[in-house]
Amino acid sequence: MRLLSYSVDGKASFGALDTDGTGVIDLAARLDGVADLSDLLAQGRLDEARKAARDASRDAAGADHTLEAITFERLLPKPPKIFCIGVNYGGRASEHADDHADAYPSVFVRFPETLVGHGQALLRPPESQQLDYEGEIVAVIGTGGRRIAPEDARSHIAGLSLGNEGTVRDWVRHGRFNVTQGKNWHHSGSLGPWLVTLDEIGDLAGLRLNTRVNGDSRQDDRVANMAFGIEYQIHYLSTFIGLQAGDVIFTGTPTGAGARLDPPVWLKPGDIVEVTVPEIGTLRNPVRDEAAP
Repeated sequence: MRLLSYSVDGKASFGALDTDGTGVIDLAARLDGVADLSDLLAQGRLDEARKAARDASRDAAGADHTLEAITFERLLPKPPKIFCIGVNYGGRASEHADDHADAYPSVFVRFPETLVGHGQALLRPPESQQLDYEGEIVAVIGTGGRRIAPEDARSHIAGLSLGNEGTVRDWVRHGRFNVTQGKNWHHSGSLGPWLVTLDEIGDLAGLRLNTRVNGDSRQDDRVANMAFGIEYQIHYLSTFIGLQAGDVIFTGTPTGAGARLDPPVWLKPGDIVEVTVPEIGTLRNPVRDEAAP
């Protein structure tokens, strides 16, 4: 099942792709007492959603909307927490001055309002020209827990999505041990286009992520090359804080961000950034300038 948040004529809703992937089944109209996709996960009603989507797909009336008729919104309207794992693919440590093999993951957080949905614009702020891309696989928690063992982590994942963990590079360097400012600019990153439930995804280690800018491949790597796999990330994070349904984990980005090209290449208005994993889909966002204050 592929779940998404969307709007039609300014009215927000959530739904599932139909069986041929060209239409959207409105789940808000079929599930009583569920406000949005975040609420669906919080209430633990994925099975109900799956049944409603299956029943609607069999109906002669078909989907409620075509994909062309909707506006994709940020996948999860109200994620309880958004974690980001840094420097996590093979070769990324060499991109940093303090080159060493860390024993534990690098972790920081983002705020929901920094992220937009599929097709919406990433904003380059007037304060900096150094907007950069970071394509990532995103894990969404379906069942909460504390001190989750790595071998049990998969059972806590609702599904996977895609993210662009957009970064304003010069602001990352304002503090010696601090990346928060550069990682939390308004509408600098994205999340979507949909959540693919884990029953449709096989071995996580075999997933391959590719990021393209204007069709040019910039990042290309497999989950198997992560320093800390997705299951371990869930174990590690849940050790110090309980995970909740709807929590989001950006699981790390491969080498090849614009900051590491020679010379660096920053995103500019008119660019198109695409993040693809074949088993999940493609997250696509244009870039434009944020209006000056």
